Amino acid sequence: MDKGDPSHKLYTRMRFWEFPDQYVVEPTDGSCGSCLEISRVDGSVKLIDEVPECNSVRVPKIQKIFGVIGILKLLAGSYVLVITDRDCVGSYFGHPIFKVSSMKFYPCDQSLKNSTAEKKNMEAQFSALLNVIERTPGLYFSYDVNITLSAQRLHDLGDESKMLPLWRQADPRFVWNNYMMEQLIDNKLDLFLLPVVQGSFHNFQAAIGKDIIDVTLIARRCNRRAGTRMWRRGADSDGFVANFVESEQIIQLKGYTASFVQVRGSIPLLWNQIVDLTYKPKFEIVRIIEAPRVVERHYLDLRKKYGNVLSIDLVNTHGGEGRLCEKFANAMQHVAADDVKYLHFDFHHICGHVHFELLSILYDQIEDFFIKNRYFLLNEKGEKVELQLGVLRTNCIDCLDRTNVTQSMLGRKMLEFQLRRLGAFDAEETISSHPNLDESFKLLWANHGDDISIQYSGTPALKGDFVRCGHRTAQGVLADGCNALTRYYLNNFVDGTKQDAVDLLQGHYIPAVSRDMKPSSQKGSIETKASFPLALALILTGLFFAMLSLRKVRHDLRSLLYAVVWASISLGIAAFVRANGRMFCNRPSLHQSRR
Repeated sequence: MDKGDPSHKLYTRMRFWEFPDQYVVEPTDGSCGSCLEISRVDGSVKLIDEVPECNSVRVPKIQKIFGVIGILKLLAGSYVLVITDRDCVGSYFGHPIFKVSSMKFYPCDQSLKNSTAEKKNMEAQFSALLNVIERTPGLYFSYDVNITLSAQRLHDLGDESKMLPLWRQADPRFVWNNYMMEQLIDNKLDLFLLPVVQGSFHNFQAAIGKDIIDVTLIARRCNRRAGTRMWRRGADSDGFVANFVESEQIIQLKGYTASFVQVRGSIPLLWNQIVDLTYKPKFEIVRIIEAPRVVERHYLDLRKKYGNVLSIDLVNTHGGEGRLCEKFANAMQHVAADDVKYLHFDFHHICGHVHFELLSILYDQIEDFFIKNRYFLLNEKGEKVELQLGVLRTNCIDCLDRTNVTQSMLGRKMLEFQLRRLGAFDAEETISSHPNLDESFKLLWANHGDDISIQYSGTPALKGDFVRCGHRTAQGVLADGCNALTRYYLNNFVDGTKQDAVDLLQGHYIPAVSRDMKPSSQKGSIETKASFPLALALILTGLFFAMLSLRKVRHDLRSLLYAVVWASISLGIAAFVRANGRMFCNRPSLHQSRR
């Protein structure tokens, strides 16, 4: 890949100076560039020639940093987010890729001193969300290459585009800090503008005979409908869907480079699940009359970006999933064409919970599309040999567990297809016949699925033992149970706050003080005393004693009465918890002016 304009090369190492009235970001990578000054009073930014002189009265703190992610404005102050540590995790076309291992907000809120008590209280509540943002997992960046674009789109960039700063080349869908960069963009601070992608990046090398293959798997998460599992479902009115992730599998062998892109995303209807403390909240489809228009917008966008589309729907045909499946299939009838196709495959009905090898049935149904739409291929000279003409779009309900098992199967099929094309495999040879390659490939996709799942649900992917080992294991089933319970807890009692943090980060709402805002709960009220762990403990205790009483019924009929009493107590507590779910759910009641 051609290198960009050297004059737009980003600063890779900096010092962060904390003066009483301003922060100063000083490049220390030998580039001799200007310093960035950020006012601690109002968050305004400007370039200065050098770091201000220090005197004995004000001795500044100095912190080594590796990038400025951006600036976020709250009610009375602004907050600058910087990368305080990084890890090199691999390379993308010869350029190093880094993972953010720690980042920190620095406040520019001195004007808050003259604010009202109400405004100070609101600022404190909003700024608490910044701690959540600092713990965001799976952030990656490069100083030299645009990692928001697939290999095919990167190769197709025109010469003029390649000379632009990285942030201007980037696909805004996949720039995690797109909103936070706006102030830096307005001030034309190109050398400090570092696009960050949320997703996953893993690679490995393995031997195939005398050849060494390099395999990389990248995930790019879309920011248009970002959020957490139960708090962001379906599509918005513009057709952007929750948990939309582009996965690109890249191989390099014998001087050739091949790339294969897949996507996943929530069912593109207007639907949601309202958190109510049940294990699986009811699916609610809203404004069903708009479904054809929303679906049409979604697939129009996919066609523009990826070409032909085959949509694989893995959801159940019964229950709440079945109703969604029916509405989705009906809406797809309005957009189905030669370049947009829909296929339903009831994953749980066909594969159950252990027979995932039956995904071969699915592959037989899509093989024609799979082969005809190809993959991107460059020869030893960097010349295009093949183009990927279409994309497989896979979804289940969460677009995590069933989806990852399916996509890993498709990635395996494509890798075998490519290796036969490049002469590394015979006609009947498979990855399974090369133990080291097979094990590394399984681990690659398992880690990929875990990363995507942690970002959306808070836990690693379920069914990961099949992807990791090639079959289901007792340990994997047990881990799935633990992760399912953890998801339930996080969905109900943690993810509401996390969703607020995501919305704040992406600019989906602008902080504002509301006159009709209800005061926060007073200490000692039931809202502050109630807690899910306590309620769960009481419910389990009641059920425990009910079971003990039932075991004694044959000897003492009074035990039946005791069992009924204990069971009634447990059910009463559960009903109370559900009816008053909002007091348990960790969701701040902040006024939100939607952007």
